[in-house]
Amino acid sequence: MIALGCDHGGYELMQEVIAYLKEKGLEYKNFGCNSTESVDYPVYAKQVAKAVQSGECDKGILICGTGIGISITANRFKGIRAALCGDCFSAEATRQHNDANILAMGGRVTGPGLAVKIVDTFLNTEFSNGERHVNRIRGIDEE
Repeated sequence: MIALGCDHGGYELMQEVIAYLKEKGLEYKNFGCNSTESVDYPVYAKQVAKAVQSGECDKGILICGTGIGISITANRFKGIRAALCGDCFSAEATRQHNDANILAMGGRVTGPGLAVKIVDTFLNTEFSNGERHVNRIRGIDEE
């Protein structure tokens, strides 16, 4: 299950992502928002981060205007590794090396065709489980 969340700046791009998920038959839970009316991105970032953190959802996708604020908010939760990606190489690398569990994108900076390719790459790339990567992730989570 994939947790979805966006603010008004990411709403239209999220509709493209939802269409892709439906086409692929992938299950998702949409935490909102539900229009282009102005809302506060932390509300949706927190809901998605909590759903991934608790195991209710395996991965998450967050979209705001730039992807920056929504990813910053999600990364405040222990065990969440939200990566802002604007290209497929970054989406692949963050899954392989960081075991990122939330993809963040900017609805005002990433076009729909590219966004769908980024989502596809993120969802279909496995973590490498390489020792150095496991150790680095452990280092992220240590206080």
